[in-house]
This record gives sequence, structure tokens and C-alpha cells, in this order.
Amino acid sequence: MPIIVQKYGGTSVSTEEGRNIIVRNTKKALSEGQQVVLVVSAMGRMGAPYATDTLIHMYHQPHYEMNSQDLDLLMSCGETISAAYISNWLKGSGVKSRAINGQQAGIITDGVAGSATVKSVKSDKIKQLLEEGYVVVVTGFQGVSETGDVTTLGRGGSDTSAAILGEALGADAIEIYTDVDGVMTADPRRVNDARVLNRISYEEMHQMALDGAKVVDPKAVAIAKRCNRPLIIKNTFSEGDGTIIHGEFTPEPDRVVTAVAYKNNIIQVKCKVGNYDDRFEALLKGIELNKISIDLINFLEDEKIFTVDAVHQIDLLNLTSELALDTRIVEGCSKVTVIGHGIHGVPGVMKRVALALTKHRVSILQTSDSYTTISCLVKETQLTEAVQALHDEFGLND
Repeated sequence: MPIIVQKYGGTSVSTEEGRNIIVRNTKKALSEGQQVVLVVSAMGRMGAPYATDTLIHMYHQPHYEMNSQDLDLLMSCGETISAAYISNWLKGSGVKSRAINGQQAGIITDGVAGSATVKSVKSDKIKQLLEEGYVVVVTGFQGVSETGDVTTLGRGGSDTSAAILGEALGADAIEIYTDVDGVMTADPRRVNDARVLNRISYEEMHQMALDGAKVVDPKAVAIAKRCNRPLIIKNTFSEGDGTIIHGEFTPEPDRVVTAVAYKNNIIQVKCKVGNYDDRFEALLKGIELNKISIDLINFLEDEKIFTVDAVHQIDLLNLTSELALDTRIVEGCSKVTVIGHGIHGVPGVMKRVALALTKHRVSILQTSDSYTTISCLVKETQLTEAVQALHDEFGLND
């Protein structure tokens, strides 16, 4: 029998309306002859008693500590509660159901607390339960190390759980249910006329996710591409078709850009250091040792300019102070990125980006480009104007 994997986010499982929709969708899939695996996130968001952010906040009260085995154990509780509750909700609606955690599901990780990578999936238990007629409800966001420690998969980890189970089970499709109508051309909170994309390639979606689009985790997209399974983004609370993420890029006539994405909480770092100064090598080694990921990069002969997440500002300043480097930080920045395979080889795209922003008095602090993207660093106070300007320039509302 065909298998479908459906993942439901915290907003879907936390209300009676959402839980009834989960039941309805499950019964529909069963009536169509499918075996169903549900992957669930913790209920609600910050403030809700079982939300992951609430658990993290509670953990930090006596002593601040990140990425520990103890914290992973606590964070796994939110999904455990959701799985048991949704399974029982299904049973109350006449559906034969069983809840299992990441260890029972056979999700084996590398053991890195807070951001574990899945090494393998031993899916025998899930397959057995499916053959026995159960709907299997699996805790998202978690697995177990080879030494038996509970580990979590990082932000967006429930998407990754769904994708990795879809791959292991040979599912026909992986559906991600959330609170938006699908993948959109831009964040509708920033752009009034953003529209839902019916279809997008793995490559474009992966790049959008890396550049700030939070609708799906980039690891999940990479897994879906690896196993060539369609990844479908749907709104739990509407009847729309959503967005299908599948296949290679197919260009639309006269369209070079597919979407606009952005990231906030970025700082720009300017260090006065020459290429042949020993402190340049020490700076790069220090950045690596502190696990600081640098993004937009311009390495000039006597100055190094790059961006990092603002969370690393103190560590970075400590490092540059130790090296006695003249350093200037520009706070409150955002990276806005236009994405599309049509960018490559088309003259004038950077000109259009630059003129669209300057026409709206948006200052460009730094730029970068790749095969599928053009990114500009702007002040966060000008982000909405920047995203709207680029969305309009490339006709993404059509």
C-alpha cells in the first residue's frame, strides 16, 4: 500500500479546530487506500505550556546553558506530549493509532546536542505498525544517538523528521502542514501582493530556506531532493492546493526571479587587517573555533568586510580585541535576496536590483551573488521597502 507522511506544526496541534482537521485529513488518506505516518511538533509557541521555546526559557532560569544533553532531553518532551495527545485524539475519532518517539522510530543521530544530524533510520517498527493497520504518530524534532542519548535536530527539525521518514519508508509524498497557504513569492507581512507559488524546484526552495524563508527547513528540502519525493506545503486551515516542491527548475517566460527572501538580526563587521598580516590567519582560525558562520564576504587588500548573525557579536568583538584589530560593527542589518535560476547568464539583473533599491532610498551596504541569487545588505529599518521594491521590480505579483 502507498505511504503518505504528513507533518503538522505547533499551531495545527494546539487547537481543537486543528486537531479535528488532522483527523479529517487522516481519514481521507485512509479512505484512499494509503498508510499514514504523522509527524508532530510541540503544541503552540512561546508562552504555551508545552511549546519548545517555553521549555527552553524554563530551563535557563537557574543556569543559562545551550546545546546540552539535559536540554535536549527536556526539549523532546513537547513533541512527546503532542504525539501521545494526537494519537489519543485519533482513537477517540475511531482511528486505530499508536504514538512513538524518535528512538522507537529508529531515527539514529550523530549525537550532537541541539543540532544533531540523522545518520540512519531503522524503520522496521513503523513498517510493522503500518502493516498491523495503525496510523503511526511520530515525535518530530528528535532522535537518539548510538549511545542512547536523546538528541534534537535544531530549528525546523520536525520538517527534517518528516522528510527522513518519507525517504526511509519510500513514501509517495511528504506533506508539511503549517499556517500559511504555501511557498510565497515573499513574506506577506512585508509585501501586500505576495502570491502563492504552485510549484517550485528543489534547488530554488532550498536556496529560499537558506536565505530566510521559514516555511520549510532547508535540510528537509535537501532530503526530499535526495530521494526524489515530492514535498508539499499546505495550510492546515484552508483547502488550497499549496505548493509542490519537486524536480528541476523549469523557467517561466520572461521571469528571471522566483521569489524574494530575507534574514534579520545581522551585523556587518569591518576589520582593518592586511592579507599578509599574521593576524588575518588568526582571525579566520578564531572564527572557526568559535563556530561563527560568516556570510556576505568582501576581502580587500587592507580590510576584511563580512556579515554574521548578531548572536555572535560579543564573541567576535572579544576575538578582534585579543588580536588588536581595528574593528567597526554596523548593527541592525538585514540581508535581502532575490532567488531564481533565471538569474544566471542574464545581463542587467544586478542593475535592476540596485536601481530598484536606490529608487526607494534604500541604502545598499554590501552585495553578493551566486548562480541563483543576488543578495544585498540593508538596514533593518528599510527592509520592508527593500523587499517590496524588489518584488515589484521583477513582477512577482503577476
